[in-house]
Amino acid sequence: MPKLWNDTIEAHRRAVRDATLDATAALVAEQGLRSVTMSRIAEDTGIGRATLYKYFPDVEAILAAWHERQVTAHLEQLAEVRDQAGDAVERLEAVLQAYALISHEQHGSELAALLHRGEHVARAQQQLSDLIRDLLTEGAEAGDLRDDVAPGELASYCLHALTAASSLPSKAAVRRLVTVTLAGLTTRA
Repeated sequence: MPKLWNDTIEAHRRAVRDATLDATAALVAEQGLRSVTMSRIAEDTGIGRATLYKYFPDVEAILAAWHERQVTAHLEQLAEVRDQAGDAVERLEAVLQAYALISHEQHGSELAALLHRGEHVARAQQQLSDLIRDLLTEGAEAGDLRDDVAPGELASYCLHALTAASSLPSKAAVRRLVTVTLAGLTTRA
């Protein structure tokens, strides 16, 4: 099969998959999880139900794929923030701030409970922990962050502390949480 044909088929499959994920997320947001069906997703996506079933066995599989795409995008966003200029403390603060704001925007719900299980979430949590641990290590080596506690433990501390962002009433409160969390990491007076 010619490369152009393969590229075209793959592009079409990606487009159908992305449209399905987007339509499903919109339906859940508009109508709630329990009201979303494969028929409605197919209708809103503009494809036949039989075609939809070729891509996904059920609504839960679509939601899991959508969530995995979201998690990947969040990790990419955090890596971009980490790669900005500045010393380790500045980059750590930027990453913690971005992570806390992402957490703040997520709502605790039946959907979150359904989606926050699975191997992709465990992998993402490990990547996030590693990213923060590496910044903590760099900051400790520069003498700007505490070195009396292992960086892996401090990364865990940060992530657990920032889970509170999801229940805070405002972005200002989220920023204060990050400031308090960061204060527990620095060696500066």
